[in-house]
Amino acid sequence: PNYNTHLSPFITIHRYKRHNTRNNTTVTMRTLSAAVAAVLFAPQMTTSFSVLPSSTQCHATSSLSAMTFDVDAEKNQLTVTPIATLEGTVTLPGSKSLSNRCLLLAALSSGNTRVENLLESDDIRYMLEALDTLKVPAERDASDKTSVTVTGQAGPINSPTPEEVVELFLGNAGTAMRPLAAALCMGEGKFVLDGVPRMRERPISDLIDGLKQLGADVSCVEETGCPPVTINASGLKGGKASISGKMSSQFLSSLLMASPAVDGDVTISIKDELISAPYVSLTIGLMKKFGVNVKIEGDMDGTPSFIIGADEKYTSPESILVEGDASSASYFLAGAAITGGTVTVRGCGSDSVQGDVAFANVMEQMGATVTWAPESITITRDPNTKLKGVDVDCGKIPDAAMTLAVAALFAEGPTTIRNVYSWRLKETERMKAIVAECTKLGATVEEFEDYCIIHPPKDNKVNENVVIETYDDHRMAMTFSLAACGGVNVIIHDPGCTGKTFPTYFEMLGSIAS
Repeated sequence: PNYNTHLSPFITIHRYKRHNTRNNTTVTMRTLSAAVAAVLFAPQMTTSFSVLPSSTQCHATSSLSAMTFDVDAEKNQLTVTPIATLEGTVTLPGSKSLSNRCLLLAALSSGNTRVENLLESDDIRYMLEALDTLKVPAERDASDKTSVTVTGQAGPINSPTPEEVVELFLGNAGTAMRPLAAALCMGEGKFVLDGVPRMRERPISDLIDGLKQLGADVSCVEETGCPPVTINASGLKGGKASISGKMSSQFLSSLLMASPAVDGDVTISIKDELISAPYVSLTIGLMKKFGVNVKIEGDMDGTPSFIIGADEKYTSPESILVEGDASSASYFLAGAAITGGTVTVRGCGSDSVQGDVAFANVMEQMGATVTWAPESITITRDPNTKLKGVDVDCGKIPDAAMTLAVAALFAEGPTTIRNVYSWRLKETERMKAIVAECTKLGATVEEFEDYCIIHPPKDNKVNENVVIETYDDHRMAMTFSLAACGGVNVIIHDPGCTGKTFPTYFEMLGSIAS
């Protein structure tokens, strides 16, 4: 039988990985409490349940009863049933970008730093495991899983085993791979940084080039320009580097964060253009909280230069609170705009340091009503006002721009999403993935090198029971769940991939949906 049960805590989708760094084999097991399912639901492996919030970190409140989603454990699929409206308040999990930056800066600082509201996810786990391997103390709070106290090294991170190669497996976590590759060049030791097969397809050569200009002995795979990264570090004395900012702002952010760990002045210049500049501003603002000032010469929208003086060293702020994740806010904001419900996201607002809060402005351009507060955003839409297609440069909000692709399915007229070449370099080839899945849902999509034009389905009626391939990309799963706002079942393949940044996403969505 197909049981309707209220389960608390929610039967979660767990993702366990066993890795062998040397040959890069990965064994992945995804289970929905398989032993329980085998007893309760055999022989039929489908179960329906009300999705109830269970996380200690993020939660939602709503006057509506929770939605019921179907999970097929055998097929590893979750069906998001038709959503009529989203209504309620969501407290966001911590920002992925800020969480890993805070952990690294805390490790490079003098003093102990308590990091609070740390995101619970795969990417953060990889960073914490790396710090453990490097013997940087990071004590988890037994009573609060989102708080960690890091003992700073008062300078560069040196190898705990100078005569041996330290191997770090970082999964598909770009926010761990890039910053650690830079930071470990500033100390002493031998390191190899590697990840899953997709990580071996994600370029890092621009960062490697910048580090070499500063005198580092570091390399990646020459033929691909991708990891693994091999480091033979003996400390750096400062210098100048000129790098490209066209592919990813993470390369610049990584160099900036590592620079105070060298003995001299560092100047980093952008030689072409800088994409995702708000993420760089986020990095510089966080560095300032740890006592380091970065001098900026030139226009951030042009070819700026950044100077870190030799006397700039990190000092612990003693404690730091991680903002709610603005990229994750986009799903709930878009859902309210599509359905005409009213949703408040707490954890980021007008005072946010994250560029992705600008997604709310895009929803406003489409016809939604947005109300800002320092630490929250509220969005709704008058049912008499239809969403309309927009033409937007999303170079500064590439992650949230994915959510716009699904909102476009419910707009009048085409939507053009521009300046998102970086989609092609993310957890999957996101441009191809978005084109494929939007097409399945009934849209006509024109694909170009760094932009796409989405023509919505006729009368905005998306196709029923479409199986969304997620490509092991967390944002594909969360973004395309919103297609259910069109009154159809949407089947998400491998829903557990949300564990990368938002393990409780489907709980949160269901708790404010009806």
